[in-house]
Amino acid sequence: MATSNNNQTKKKGPSFKSIMLGDVLETDFFRRQTKLLIIVMIMIIFYIHNRYAAQQQLIEIDILKKELQDIKYDALTRNSELVERSRQSRIEEYISQKESKLETSTNPPYLLK
Repeated sequence: MATSNNNQTKKKGPSFKSIMLGDVLETDFFRRQTKLLIIVMIMIIFYIHNRYAAQQQLIEIDILKKELQDIKYDALTRNSELVERSRQSRIEEYISQKESKLETSTNPPYLLK
């Protein structure tokens, strides 16, 4: 009876000491479920890696969006400067400052057939 009573007290559950020492990993449950536990650990590592990679991609997307917006503003500014410089009045003013022999045509353009 003493041995039967002693076995019942051991089967209550793992104690803190057995968990810390790793004795709980030697139980029959863990031996039977080793493959499942390995698969679960691999899946957890894969999940953590995917989440980290997704966060890095989101950060990169935000940086690229800001860069794209800056480039669009720069292109808009350059386009408006080009339009301003290519106006006929500005070109005539530039030519007159250089004292060139070029003049604005007084005859309207016509189509050749």
